[in-house]
Amino acid sequence: MKTIFTDWGLTPYAEAWEHQTVLFDTLVGAKLNNEVYENHILFCEHPHVYTLGRSGKDNNMLLGEEQLRAIDATLFHIDRGGDITYHGPGQLVCYPIINLEEYNLGLKEYIHLLEEAVIRVCASYGIIAGRLEKATGVWLDKDSSNVRKICAIGVRSSHFVTMHGLAFNINTDLRYFSYIHPCGFIDKGVTSLQKELGHKVDMVEVKLLLQKEISALLHLD
Repeated sequence: MKTIFTDWGLTPYAEAWEHQTVLFDTLVGAKLNNEVYENHILFCEHPHVYTLGRSGKDNNMLLGEEQLRAIDATLFHIDRGGDITYHGPGQLVCYPIINLEEYNLGLKEYIHLLEEAVIRVCASYGIIAGRLEKATGVWLDKDSSNVRKICAIGVRSSHFVTMHGLAFNINTDLRYFSYIHPCGFIDKGVTSLQKELGHKVDMVEVKLLLQKEISALLHLD
């Protein structure tokens, strides 16, 4: 089956969620009916928004509705795994809507693959990133007291079809993370490529690198 990469640019979260859901339901339906389908890997950025997963705790959101409006942000309760995270301009979000069985992947292997793609992109900028035991995502200085997350991952899967995905901090305004306990952690930091490198990073370049690494790991043509 064909795998299509699409860049949505800056897209409101509700609109992206709705569009994702349509693509997800279409793929699941086609798979169950043995019909031809397309896999989609979507890139975008969102206006300021917080999303709380199924297993998330409301008290990890530190602001009320009025305070959220004051910082021009919104909050969504959504159907992925994981706790609370932030999306905003300067953060590269990737939503793969793919049939894992086509790639001989289980859910754990798939999450590992997403992490690996981001780890490789970080390496291309000279940044050593890795995994943290019992904490999904991509981390820097994982064995130190200065451990910090550069990419969050939260996935939903049904019939081995995925939606949601990863949020990779490129030129993200990191102040917005101070209003939450990111992914439920209160003792770990958050960072971005821009913060680590000391300069703004070309988002188009990062998208091309991430597409290249995901394609290589999925063995796409």
